[in-house]
Amino acid sequence: MAGETPKKSKRGSREAGAGQAGDKPRLLAGGNPQIAKADGDAPVQAYIAAMPGWKSDVGRQLDDLIERTVPGVRKAVRWNSPFYGVEGHGWFASTHVFTRYVKVTFLNGASLEPLPPGSGKDPDARWVDIHEGDYDEDQMEIWIRQSAALPGWQGF
Repeated sequence: MAGETPKKSKRGSREAGAGQAGDKPRLLAGGNPQIAKADGDAPVQAYIAAMPGWKSDVGRQLDDLIERTVPGVRKAVRWNSPFYGVEGHGWFASTHVFTRYVKVTFLNGASLEPLPPGSGKDPDARWVDIHEGDYDEDQMEIWIRQSAALPGWQGF
């Protein structure tokens, strides 16, 4: 309409999340970092660095464990969550920050021994919620090794 100033988008000209050097990702509900969709190690490391408090240590330990256990692991961030996969096999795990825990989802978790404790609508996925002081690296390595060796989710 004549004389009106055009409204600007709330998102601005950049995607939400960390996009330029020096930007600090916004924390969403529960403290989950908002990171723009991207492939590779850099966005995953940005997510881990932005995880609040003790959760960042858990994220770093998980990422290190996955790199040691799954040579050549593929990484990406989608839906504000890091994903881990094997080329040609799909994605096997993702993480997400909640207020009181870090959720590690095994996208093919229904095939793991022992079964991760969490389950929901997806019959293939199982997860474990890691609370402060509860990180069990030995069990995580068993699940990661098994999950990476199985066919994964082909979702994106």
